[in-house]
Amino acid sequence: MSSRCIAVISAIALIAVTTSARADIKLPGIFSDHMVLQTGKEVPFWGWAEPGEEVTVTITSKDPGDTTKPESANVVTAADGRWSLRLPGRSKPAQVEVTVTGKNTVTLTNVLFGDVWICSGQSNMEWPVSASLNHQEEIAEAKFPSIRFFKAERSTARVPQDDNDGKWVECSPDSIGGMSAVAYFFGRELHQRLKRPIGLVQLTHGGSICEAWTSQAALKSDEDFAKILERAERASTDPSQANNPNRASVLYNGMIAPIQGYGIKGAIWYQGESNTGRAFQYRKLFPLLISNWRRQWGLGDFPFLFVQLPNYVPEKSKPDRPDEPEESAWAELREAQLMSLSVPRTGMAVTMDVGEPRDIHPRNKQVVGKRLAIAALQVAYGQDIVASGPRYKSMKVMESTIELEFQDIGDGLVAQGGDLRGFAIAGADKKFVWATARIEGNVVRVSSSEVPAPVAVRYAWGDNPDGNLFNGAGLPASPFRTDDWAGITHQNR
Repeated sequence: MSSRCIAVISAIALIAVTTSARADIKLPGIFSDHMVLQTGKEVPFWGWAEPGEEVTVTITSKDPGDTTKPESANVVTAADGRWSLRLPGRSKPAQVEVTVTGKNTVTLTNVLFGDVWICSGQSNMEWPVSASLNHQEEIAEAKFPSIRFFKAERSTARVPQDDNDGKWVECSPDSIGGMSAVAYFFGRELHQRLKRPIGLVQLTHGGSICEAWTSQAALKSDEDFAKILERAERASTDPSQANNPNRASVLYNGMIAPIQGYGIKGAIWYQGESNTGRAFQYRKLFPLLISNWRRQWGLGDFPFLFVQLPNYVPEKSKPDRPDEPEESAWAELREAQLMSLSVPRTGMAVTMDVGEPRDIHPRNKQVVGKRLAIAALQVAYGQDIVASGPRYKSMKVMESTIELEFQDIGDGLVAQGGDLRGFAIAGADKKFVWATARIEGNVVRVSSSEVPAPVAVRYAWGDNPDGNLFNGAGLPASPFRTDDWAGITHQNR
């Protein structure tokens, strides 16, 4: 046979293989066996197929005794090979099978309707069950087949991507060890309280900055973030920075964009350590991320819950100012997080009592997950519960004393473990000194003989502060300050 004939036959074979591959329906990784679909909303599906190919998606109940008729919808694939459609959702949890049919058929089995939560952030959200407190016992008892995990692969990209590797798995002792501990304990608490399937979509990358998870279009909308974009542009021309996650938008492009549009109940977020040096900027940056995700998902103001940074940084062997309260970038970041509660339908888990001063990764993720779940019960599920520790509301100067009023006090204010600690007071000279504080009814009165004319109070203000103000529900107060004096990160961009 001549070489020309061989070449022609090879070309025909290549065309046949290419055509066949293009004809196969392909779904993004977020659609797989064992997935959880969001109840109470239309169910979106999307994927790829041959241009002009008709694609049908059918949801069939697999619950014994359920006589619900199969729901179907169809669409013609666009010229670029993409297709998307929506199906009516289920109002309550159910087990179903999903069939996607075109020139070939894809069947997704063991699918549940329940509640789906995005679980994102840096290393403390990524931290696995296998490295957490009591991990051997926790793994052995993790027999919850109605809790499902989708763990996306770490991925950075300069432009938004269509897909991310990953697949859904049932929660079991064999699968849970490498999954996010905060996400698992959050999901377990909701599952046990609400008796419904929970889907947890883990999108995490250790050491990442907030702006890496925010779209470029969102960052461009505010000139305050111009330096962030400039740094990202410089890094994009450096081959050694190709996989660096600390560039604007690269984690959004590689990990958020591929699954945006998937039906969700809400999101939980644990991040901020990598932004402490620019804590003042975080006041705008973090709310921008929340609004960015909400806008791109197109589901309105879905619940967004986050973890306030815990106490961290070992005490100095020779403090610079042993008898004076300190300035702190970590405190300013916590303040930025506290201020973000002004964004509608948000909630915050305070963790000042469960940090580890010598380890940036506290092992007690159980408390963190549970407090996020309590916030979810209030914000996402409308339960009338106390979901937060005391939050500063207002102050009143009464001669040499400042009286502080709080909200979210539940059954009252509590000094856990002895006399009230962690309060500092200052006069107009802005020099803070440690103060005496006492609970009187539903207020806290703060004073110091060194400050006869006080104007401001700070509580638990420092890298690793010692504060013990709680409410009757056993939840700690957030660190706060009553002043608005420029901090040490005020100019950092």
